[in-house]
Amino acid sequence: MCALPSQSQGGPPKRKEIYKYEAPLCVYSMNWSIRPDKRFRLALGSFVEEYNNKVQIVSLDEDTSEFTSKGTFDHPYPTTKIMFIPDTKGVFPDLLATSGDYLRVWRVGDTETRLECLLNNNKNSDFCAPLTSFDWNEVDPNLLGTSSIDTTCTIWGLETGQVLGRVNVVSGHVKTQLIAHDKEVYDIAFSRAGGGRDMFASVGADGSVRMFDLRHLEHSTIIYEDPQHHPLLRLGWNKQDPNYLATMAMDALEVIILDVRVPCTPVARLNNHRACVNGIAWAPHSSCHICTAADDHQALIWDIQQMPRAIEDPILAYTAAGEINQIQWSSTQPDWIAICYNNCLEILRV
Repeated sequence: MCALPSQSQGGPPKRKEIYKYEAPLCVYSMNWSIRPDKRFRLALGSFVEEYNNKVQIVSLDEDTSEFTSKGTFDHPYPTTKIMFIPDTKGVFPDLLATSGDYLRVWRVGDTETRLECLLNNNKNSDFCAPLTSFDWNEVDPNLLGTSSIDTTCTIWGLETGQVLGRVNVVSGHVKTQLIAHDKEVYDIAFSRAGGGRDMFASVGADGSVRMFDLRHLEHSTIIYEDPQHHPLLRLGWNKQDPNYLATMAMDALEVIILDVRVPCTPVARLNNHRACVNGIAWAPHSSCHICTAADDHQALIWDIQQMPRAIEDPILAYTAAGEINQIQWSSTQPDWIAICYNNCLEILRV
């Protein structure tokens, strides 16, 4: 059996817990901190259709049950994605990365967050090709990958080692850039397969899912192509079984589950949403649970263990007060899922 693991099995029935934070601006990007000493810290990126945007770091005070702002900094254009360094042991500097016009790496301090480096792969031009997304490698936190509207993916190497004075200086360099798709690339994600360092996949406006290996970049594998060539917007790898990944097409009401061993044929379709899907989050601790979120205000958790038999209904549903545009499942606290809608962040105990 593949039950959703719980921290409170056998104890008293756990109460439904929801904590809410209202940000000063409409929120789009959001993610959990991964450091063990910052349990309920999240970063939020604003969505304002102009140059001046903000990133805010918030933390839940477990004594008062209230979110408090730990700091806000300016960001040019909205952040398309935001991630804390995947550092479960707290051995790296406390870093945060954002994508937008460029990839930026920030150092989070107690009093302020400051820009450590701006990674620009387009030195010869006054124009930049905006980044649609990025991923931070969990096995090797010195590796990041970005996806761009210019059809390319870029793999960056990060150096966090040099010490000047008493502070580690963070810098980055291009390890490789490749033309990944025929059109814009909309998302990139590292796989845990083969050691977790070298394999990644991307999706894009050409409607395909493609898989790459950093050791053999001369060719890629097409995992799936949308029959109508609709753009694919997001992808996510199963955190426990690297054979499975999920993707979704633009304006689609369903999420498609793929098995890399059976290319081009979805093994499941999750299609209970009544408006377009905006987000996918696999459970960090279970190979057969995934959460989807959509414009129908719903976040749905699915148990997919009976694949390839049809998955009819989700096992849990939560209805928010607005269209959910972002969902993240906490990797260090698997009881908690975070969602964003309008100017609100909510974290939900599952």
